[in-house]
Amino acid sequence: MENQEKNHNIDKVSIICAKGNLEDVYAALVLANGAVMDGKEAKLFFTFFGLDAVIKKRMNKLQTATVGNPALRMPNGARMPKLLGMIPGVQKMVSNMMKKQMDELDVPPVDEFLDMITAGGGEVYACQLAVDMFKVGQEDLTDHVSGILTVGEFYDKAAGENAQIIFT
Repeated sequence: MENQEKNHNIDKVSIICAKGNLEDVYAALVLANGAVMDGKEAKLFFTFFGLDAVIKKRMNKLQTATVGNPALRMPNGARMPKLLGMIPGVQKMVSNMMKKQMDELDVPPVDEFLDMITAGGGEVYACQLAVDMFKVGQEDLTDHVSGILTVGEFYDKAAGENAQIIFT
């Protein structure tokens, strides 16, 4: 076998966000912004519940998942009991605490994060299937959305040498 050196540089990232909770949407935004800041081509594709991140009325009202989140911790570092997450008001309280911590770190709200990503050349797309399923129109989406694409159309945009698809 011939020893071949491969180029492992990533020049293009395509990020699929399928969950609409605060922590998953921000993971996608942080990855896309990091790529743009590093001079890489970045594309975001919001599908299923991740679509909330690009719906104008919902994008800045995302909540933290308190039920079924085994990594969720209380301020003292202890794991939050799963049953506690089901109590009315706990999800909102935890979400507000998380947003407060993000504010202290100067992490922008979703709309401003999308401003930064698109200003840096990043592209944002909504999933055709999710738009149809949830009966959302173009007018419901933030102006950051460059288009509504099928999965196949997104894959075509994601293709390329040194390209990477990331699913959050």
